[in-house]
Formats: sequence, C-alpha cells, structure tokens
Amino acid sequence: MKTNTLYPIFLKLDKINTLIVGAGNIGLEKLNFITAQNPHAKICMVAPEIHPEILVKSLQNSNIVLLKRTFMVSDLCNIKLLILATNNRTLNTKIYHLAQENNILTNVVDFPELCDFYTGAVLQKGNIKIGISSNGVSPTIAKRLKEILNDVIPENINETADDLNKIRTHLKGNLAHKINVLNKITEVLVDDIAHYPNLNNTSILQQINWN
Repeated sequence: MKTNTLYPIFLKLDKINTLIVGAGNIGLEKLNFITAQNPHAKICMVAPEIHPEILVKSLQNSNIVLLKRTFMVSDLCNIKLLILATNNRTLNTKIYHLAQENNILTNVVDFPELCDFYTGAVLQKGNIKIGISSNGVSPTIAKRLKEILNDVIPENINETADDLNKIRTHLKGNLAHKINVLNKITEVLVDDIAHYPNLNNTSILQQINWN
C-alpha cells in the first residue's frame, strides 16, 4: 500500500515572503486561503490583469503588494514560498525551474509533478489547527474528513488548550512527571470527547485529581 511521505509543517507566513504569480480566480482562491490562516502574511502578487476582489483586499491589507505586469526574474528575490496560479502551463514550468535554481519552495496549481508542497484541508478552532492531506490523491476525502472532525471536536477546545497550557506552566517536578500528568489529563479528555462530544471540557478538568 502506498503511504503518504509528505512532511507536515506549519509556516509563519508573517516572517517570510510569499509570491503568487497570477491574480485571477485561482490567484484569489490562494490569496483567500493564505490570509484566512494568517491575515498578516507578507504576500506579493504579480500579473498583467488583477481580479477586482484582489484589488479590494490589497486596499484593506497593507501586507498584500500587487504588481500589475508580467512576471520578471527579479520577482523571485528574497522569496521563500512561491505559488504559480496562472493558466499558462509553459510559463508556470519556466518559473518553477527558475525557483528550483533559487531553492524556493513552489506549488504549481493543478500540476502535482511540479509541486514541492501541497495545501490540504484545514480545520481551525482557536489555537488548534489540523491540516489534512490526501497526498494529492483526493482533496474531496480530505474535505470530508475535515467535516467529520469539525463535528467531533468541541467548540470550546481552545479553552481546554488554554487551561492545559496554564497547568503545564505551573506543574512542579521533573519533565517525566509533567509529561505523565499531562498524558493522564488528555486521556480523560479524549475518552469523554469520544463518548460525550457536547460535554464541557472545562468541567472535566475541574474533576481531575492533580496529585
């Protein structure tokens, strides 16, 4: 059976420069996805024609820079992440190879063979963020799994995460003891969430013996 060998990472896009080549419907979709994850992401978009909604977003967000012209090699300067969202496969391929020469991680929309990374389905509830990948095989499956997890994971999971962080901060003892206590806590949470998905997690924490 083929397995998914992709390495999952979560990038701080407000600390690196992202370039999107293409500013039509596909470019808009990619822009929306990125800004939904981090509204402070530093994004440059270059294209001879720019979607009206992208223009509006750039006026509302100073981190989005628009270059209304064709792509230039110099656009790759200081770029760490590249998304090629044009409908010109020849141009996408040319830019991809230029990016490879400059060690820039690149995603070519609808061209898996020229992708260094994929963007999967994302579920977020506060600080809890789950990325789901089908290894490019079936985005639909990833989408359905997201829907299932969204129903299972309680809306107040972020409050629980905050409580656990406070507990971790104030726990005494060595690392092994802290890990043991936190493991016991999360075992209780997992069991109760599985059987009673609507149960208030804060009440669970209050019932735990911390000794």
